[in-house]
Amino acid sequence: MLATVIHGERDVRIEQVPDPVLSTGGDAIVRVVAACVCGSDLWPYRGITPTKEPHRIGHEFVGVVEEVGPEVTTLLPGDFVIAPFYDCDMTCVNCRNGVSTSCLHGGWWGSNDRLGGFADGGQGERVRVPHADGSLVATPEYPREELIPSLLTLADVMGTGHHAAVSAGVTRGSTVVVVGDGAVGLCAVLASSRLGASRIVVMSRHEARQELAREFGATDIIAARGDEGVAAVKALLDGVGADCVLEAVGTKESMDQAIRSARPGGMVGYVGAPNGGPELPVRPLFNSNIGVNGGVAPVRNYVEELLPDVLSGAIDPGRVFDLELPLAEIAEAYAAMDERRAIKVLVRP
Repeated sequence: MLATVIHGERDVRIEQVPDPVLSTGGDAIVRVVAACVCGSDLWPYRGITPTKEPHRIGHEFVGVVEEVGPEVTTLLPGDFVIAPFYDCDMTCVNCRNGVSTSCLHGGWWGSNDRLGGFADGGQGERVRVPHADGSLVATPEYPREELIPSLLTLADVMGTGHHAAVSAGVTRGSTVVVVGDGAVGLCAVLASSRLGASRIVVMSRHEARQELAREFGATDIIAARGDEGVAAVKALLDGVGADCVLEAVGTKESMDQAIRSARPGGMVGYVGAPNGGPELPVRPLFNSNIGVNGGVAPVRNYVEELLPDVLSGAIDPGRVFDLELPLAEIAEAYAAMDERRAIKVLVRP
């Protein structure tokens, strides 16, 4: 089959790789219907995370079950399924506690699993899923074509934006600031609106992203950064800052912006994959009773909650995909995201 392999900085290729095979009993083979490029994929693409040897890449996909192992009980061939950006069994204590990203038996796409098999990368034609009953969520029926992009966001960005909002305690009437206008930040806007926030301020300098943020529920846009950005936030929000600040970038600067935009007693929900050495200033947090909560989003724990709203059309997070390309053009998909010509690229095998 064809799959994406990263060889090094700005070097991603489509290559012929072995077809996945059932090997451990509880696994399934999924034919990928749609995948995408994630902002975190850009760290190895840009060389920030070194690529020591060529390897498979991609961790967001939806598709159709082709085969299941003899121990699989919840899925059948032909089911349309959503896969989170990681493998998990949903039975261990961490999964049951809502932190499936710390599954005691799980792992990551594009690598060997803990059962002795290989979990294919998501940017390819097929994927072997090690813990099929745990990782995969089947839709009630095969979805309409226009729903597929939004279903794909449940694999990562919509669930991650939701995690930021939940971690910061967004509820009805909350004032919210979102730091980051990528796909996760935009989904954090949508998640905050869904949870009933009364005012949502987005830090953004990009007109197209500002427009989508407003359509997702943003009430205010601030283009300034640093001291000027913090002052603008406080000027909008009672002179003190936001109840909840959602950090969706992962840099030292974005975390600083987020913490200083929270009111005393406020909460920062952070989901940006750390890059550039963000650190927590404990004394200012202590002095202002500001909390910090979040981390790698356990999106599998949120799929059943968010899925009905996607299927009903109550939310349409798939609008973050502003470019669609065939798998054969995966190099262009990465380049478009790297050069900020696209918010997020959907890839069709």
